Parts: sequence; structure tokens; C-alpha cells
Amino acid sequence: MQNTHLHFAEPKNEPVLNYAPGSAERKALQAALAEAKKEVKDIPMYINGKEVRSNDKKEIRPPHETGHLLGHFHASDASHVNQAIEAALAARQQWAETSWQQRSQIFMRAAELLATKYRWKMNAATMLGQSKNAYQAEIDSACELIDFLRFNVYYLNEIYKQQPLSGPGMHNSVEYRPLEGFVLAVTPFNFTAIGGNLPTAPAMCGNVVVWKPANTQVYSAAVFMEILIEAGLPAGVINLIYPPGAMVGEISYGHREFAGVHFTGSTGVFQSMWKSIGENIATYRSYPRIVGETGGKDFVFAHPSSQVDALVAALARGAFEFQGQKCSAASRCYIPSNIADEVKEKLVAEVRTMKMGPVDDFTNFINAVIDEKAFNSITKYIDGVKDSATAKIIVGGNYDRSKGWFIEPTIIETTDPNYVTMCEEIFGPVLTLHVYDATKWEEMLDVVDATSPYALTGAIFSQDRYATEVMTRKLVNAAGNFYINDKPTGAVVGQQPFGGARASGTNDKAGSALNLYRWLSARTMKETYVPVTNYRYSFHQAD
Repeated sequence: MQNTHLHFAEPKNEPVLNYAPGSAERKALQAALAEAKKEVKDIPMYINGKEVRSNDKKEIRPPHETGHLLGHFHASDASHVNQAIEAALAARQQWAETSWQQRSQIFMRAAELLATKYRWKMNAATMLGQSKNAYQAEIDSACELIDFLRFNVYYLNEIYKQQPLSGPGMHNSVEYRPLEGFVLAVTPFNFTAIGGNLPTAPAMCGNVVVWKPANTQVYSAAVFMEILIEAGLPAGVINLIYPPGAMVGEISYGHREFAGVHFTGSTGVFQSMWKSIGENIATYRSYPRIVGETGGKDFVFAHPSSQVDALVAALARGAFEFQGQKCSAASRCYIPSNIADEVKEKLVAEVRTMKMGPVDDFTNFINAVIDEKAFNSITKYIDGVKDSATAKIIVGGNYDRSKGWFIEPTIIETTDPNYVTMCEEIFGPVLTLHVYDATKWEEMLDVVDATSPYALTGAIFSQDRYATEVMTRKLVNAAGNFYINDKPTGAVVGQQPFGGARASGTNDKAGSALNLYRWLSARTMKETYVPVTNYRYSFHQAD
């Protein structure tokens, strides 16, 4: 009999290791990197708890060292998509009926395995497969993913405890059920933590999941699947496959048992998903849950009272960590004329100190962009500046594909606040600056708000509290995560729930209870202890 009322203390964020020279963690990670590079991995799909292989093998090469072969993954076809859906649906009832006491311990164990036994292997996989330096891998594939697992268990337990009032002679309760059908999780390359959270958040709530990661994140996704299996995740609950996005969408969105999609990726893909789901709406057993985070064109707005050194540090980190491949990366900056020269001089000097190269060399701040497609897209924006009368490159602008997909951190200055690189998402190490008249800072806020269709993250810098209040109010809809005197990146689970609106997504705040509610279907129950025995009320009686 399981009648224990579970108590989970509010978690603490996983400590971030610093990998300083001579440290134990640095040596352990270097050893894990060397070990991973010795092996050519053969990465299967995982369907119904079994390893599944196809005859269609795709190469995995480090973006920063394209001459090295890390391994192959077995690409999926339509039959594998259907098998994954069937496996999920076959597992659904038993998983939905599994007690929260048992479900929760699987994910808590997975967090502990990641924090200990698998930490170096997971970080090494993220570094090699996605070209992240040691610190960027640590905050992502170790700390943030651990936090997602632990905090989501805590938040979900708190949700389950929420119950309605009961009047005299009755008892009311709410049961939080999983959705009917299967959930599709489509995850991006840039964060291993997102790749782990999007399938596990619905699964934690009792749902079954088909997980399709980006091909450029398969290497680390497979490691996380190893962890889940070792933690005791039952067969069929999460099925990891590698089909083309359009294929998995067409099959899933046409299926009667499709219950929802958990997505991070481009706005165009998400809008296409939404359209397909709408066109099939009469097919489904229930209205599907559509949850997505879709990118941004994130701003930094400096007030004339800004501290120059703080602003420069925030731009250097916010724009160029992980080569700007964060949906929250600082991409457009508005600098007042009174401090513009000092800001530019110091920022250019900082960027020139940034060392670029492979992840094995821990002194490198900049690594490679994810693949050839990204390289070509980003460099087109850089090359376009050469023909512009309103923009110029003030630092960087060079790139090299001979050994990997390397692009220098690049800063563009434009006199036109509507120049293309101020408006369009680039998703690379490119920051565009616009200098405005310091006496017209309040008018400039309207430009900041209207320039981009996105509203993910944004930051303001100010030492004037009255001005800070004005900026916060006028930019209320411009960013779902809003930072004051800090860079617009680095949201921490439990501290800054993450997500934006407008073209940036549904703002369902990963890393909070808000996201988990989307994967639950509530049933209200009322039990009357002594029911009435006729229909008559007292007021019907005659005087």
C-alpha cells in the first residue's frame, strides 16, 4: 500500500563548477573529452526501450574540428515514427496509472546520475557535438538540466497538493491527469538542457512522449537517454527518434491521438506546426496543447546614466558566449551619444582579446558555429555590410571554414535603427550597435519596442531610478525576460522562468510550474456524504 504523502524540499540550484587550471573537475573533463574522441560512436534510436538501428547512418563531426569523426546516428524513416507513436500509446495507461511516488523518483535519480556519474560524459558530449566551451557546457548540460529535473519534480508535487475547498457534508478534490494521447517533443541544437526538459516535463506529468532532437544535438541527446534508462524510465514512455522534421510533423499532426507539442526552434517552423494542427483540429480526441519558444532579436538599451564598464561586460558576454547561438543573445544595442565613444572603444578592445578555437583548449572563449548552414547564413549578413551606406564593421568580420565553422565575434555599427541586422534574427556572433541622441532616450524606446516582431529577452542599463521605471513600463511587452543592469542571457531555473511572447512563442515559462500546467488535465470530483432524496427546496413551500 502506498499512502505516503511525498515531501520535496525546495531545491537549491546545482553549483556551477569553474574548471580552473589544476582543478579536479578540469582534469576529469579533459579526460572525458579525450576518451570520447577515441571512440567512433554508433548511436541508435530508442523505441519502446529498445535500441533500433536503420541502414541510413549519418555522420557526427565536431563543428570546430570537421576532420574528426565522432560517430554516426541511425536516421529514422516514417516506419520508425509510427513505431515510436505506437510504443508511446501502448505504454500510456500503465505510465498514467503509476503513482507519483514512483514517477518522481525516476527523475530525481536521473538528476543525481547527471550530477555525479555522468557529469563529465554529458559535458564532453555537449562540447564536442555542439562546440561549447567548458563553462557553457557546465551551465547547460549539467547544471540547468539537473535543475530542470529537480525543480520540476518540486513544482509538480506542489501542483498536486493544490485542492479546492469543501463545503459542509461534502468533499471536493482535483485530480491532475495526463493528456489523452502522446506528446511530441521537438528540441533544438543549442541547449542540451532544453533537449532534456522538453520530453521529461510532459513525461513527469504522466504523459508519453515521442522525442525528435535536432540532428546536431543527437550526440548529447543519446547520453541523456542513457541516463533516463539507467534511472528506471519504463519502456515506451519517451521514445527517441531522428526523422526529418517535416516527416514527424506530418505523421504526428495527422494522428487522432496527438495530444500536444513541446517545441523550441524557429518561428517559421512553429507557425507551420500551428497551421497543420489547426487544419487537423477535427481529427483529434482533444484540443492539443501547443507550447513553443521560438527565438528572439534581443535588445540592450543603455540610458545616458549607464555605467560604461558594466554595459561593456554585458555586451561582450551576452552577444558572444556560445557564438551568439542563444535565443536570448544580445543582438541589437542602443547606446546614448554621451557615452558612445567610450563604450565602443572599450568593447572593441575586449572583443579583440577573445581567443577562438576548438573546445579542447580551455583558453578559447569563442568556438565554432553549429554547421555549414548556419555558417553560410551568418556570413551573408557580415558580407552584406560591405555594400551598405549606413553600416560598418568596427571589429571582427572575418571567418574561416578550413578546419571548422569559425566566425570571428563581429560588431556592426549602423546609423539606421532599422538596418537589417537590427531587425532580423541572425543566431550567430554578430552584434549591431546604434548610437542615438542622448537627449531623446525616451523617444528611442518606441523604436526598441517596434523594431522586431520578437519579444523574448531584453536588458536596460541605468543608474537613474526614475528612468528605469519609465523604461520598464514602456517596454512591458518587448521581452518576456527583462533584465536591469545585466546581460539578457543566463536565465536560471527557479530564479528566472524563461519564455517570451509575440513571435518568440507562447511564454509558458520553462523552469516554472506554469509550464507543467500545460501537460496536465484537471478532473474535479465532488462526493456528497448524505445525498438529498427529493427535488424540493424550502422556498417552494406555501406560507
